[in-house]
Amino acid sequence: MLKRFFSYYKPYMKMFILDMFCALSNSAIGVLYPIITRYMLNDLIPERKFNQIILFGSILLFAYVVKMLMKFCVDYFGHMVGTDLQADMRRDLFEKIEKLPFSFFDNNETGKIMSRITNDLQEISELAHHGPEMLVMTSFSLIFSLIYLSSINVTLALIIFSCSPLLFIITYVVRKKHLESSRRARSSLAQINGNVNSSVSGIRITKAFNNADKEMEKFEEGNKAFVEAKRGQYFTMAIQHSTTVFVTDIFNVVCLISGGIFLYNGAITFGDYSSFIVSVTLFTAPILQLVSWMEQFNEGATGFERFCEIIDLPIEEDREGAKDYDELNGDIRFEHVYFSYDTQEKREVLDDISFTVKKGDTVALVGPSGGGKTTICHLLEKFYHPDSGCISIDKIDIEDITMSSLREHIGIVQQDVFLFSGTFSENIAYGKKDASMDEIIDAARKANIYDYIMSLPETFDTEIGERGIRLSGGQKQRLSIARVFLKNPEILILDEATSSLDNATEALIQEALNTLKKGRTTIVVAHRLSTIRNANEILVVSNGRIIENGTHEDLVKKKNGVYRKLYDSQFKDSDYGIDTKMMMS
Repeated sequence: MLKRFFSYYKPYMKMFILDMFCALSNSAIGVLYPIITRYMLNDLIPERKFNQIILFGSILLFAYVVKMLMKFCVDYFGHMVGTDLQADMRRDLFEKIEKLPFSFFDNNETGKIMSRITNDLQEISELAHHGPEMLVMTSFSLIFSLIYLSSINVTLALIIFSCSPLLFIITYVVRKKHLESSRRARSSLAQINGNVNSSVSGIRITKAFNNADKEMEKFEEGNKAFVEAKRGQYFTMAIQHSTTVFVTDIFNVVCLISGGIFLYNGAITFGDYSSFIVSVTLFTAPILQLVSWMEQFNEGATGFERFCEIIDLPIEEDREGAKDYDELNGDIRFEHVYFSYDTQEKREVLDDISFTVKKGDTVALVGPSGGGKTTICHLLEKFYHPDSGCISIDKIDIEDITMSSLREHIGIVQQDVFLFSGTFSENIAYGKKDASMDEIIDAARKANIYDYIMSLPETFDTEIGERGIRLSGGQKQRLSIARVFLKNPEILILDEATSSLDNATEALIQEALNTLKKGRTTIVVAHRLSTIRNANEILVVSNGRIIENGTHEDLVKKKNGVYRKLYDSQFKDSDYGIDTKMMMS
């Protein structure tokens, strides 16, 4: 673990070495005071050497000016090393998160992931900065104190040193409990971040349902858990600090009494006795710093462990031998596909799914909620992998196509449109990295959103707000369609793209979708059967199986068929002027 941690120092080794040199110089200058004090008390003052007193005082003053400069370097360069390491770790963590499979995001809340990227890495940064400095400075101070105090009086020094094992024993015993409580506190903070992220993201729903009290109750539950975890953490920390201070106070008492006895018996001079009392802090101060460092180490080590937990997770990887394909016609084939999510129940989501979509054809998936329609689309994009069976495009197993290449050939328009903070042009350009402004404008025209954009004062440079909060549902949907127009894929997935729209907006969206579908192999997940009447084939999916298939005309002829019942239900409601939105996603 330590080797892995210190590997992040490699790009900044020069700055790190400079920081360590300054830290060591800072400690070395710090020991001049007791040395000069002893010399003055034993020689210069009794001998009344005025000029030398001024000279050594001036030397000490100059040394403190150098110490100030060294301290500046330690604080600046040390913190910059920590910040650079933190930035590198954050980059590695973000890059890893981008490569993790969908299953990771199914089981981890956004707020908890954010806690790993922010709070944990901040603690690691503090350890990266202060940890090595503290070890260098305290190691030098301890070694020097052992030598210097022994040079004054070996016996007295040994008496003081004999008290130190007690301090380290206390630190060792308390450290384990403190580390466990730190983990609990960090986990509780991640839970709070998750709750806050969820509540802020859904603030409009909270207000609409007047559920602020409920959200506050959920927050308070996590907040109380955090307080309890912190209570345990601070309790062990308080034990460690208080006992440490008590032991160092014992050092002073032992030094005072034993030194006084030595002075009384003539075993030590008054100057040496005074210097020893002044210099004993050279031994106790680094020990206190080491104890403080142990606390910081606990925090940083916990954060680094959590960092490594994500870094060590398996990423999405292509099968060995998978290739990039510049062109795909779009002939899709599912052959005896079985799939289940990695849950304790191991419930089969797809059960022996087989169907074919020819190039340029449209296949519609309909059926009750939870039947597996969206899962079929996810498998086609390799968001998940089937337990068995084969999915192929142009007779090529998609496992033999790299994920990046496969997804370049597939465009998706979903019911829940996700837009990024930024402008209209930036969000449309998400469909093609090197898109020109003319291409962006052309895509907006085809998606029937160009006129609206041009009616705005800043046109394509207009900010749409977080997740497109300033746009209506129809405008968001048309913006997502413009992305796909720009991407120009051979295969198109429409996952309930019009399910949440009113009739007038749906007609506008449907017109854009009909243009988008031309010449493309299309899979449509639909709840409004009127939008799929012209599909080449309709598959009725229920409980993970295809229970009916055929054209619209074929399926409505089956009086007791599932599709016919769905169709009759929608048709019946439309007689009363009701546009029922059957929840069959």
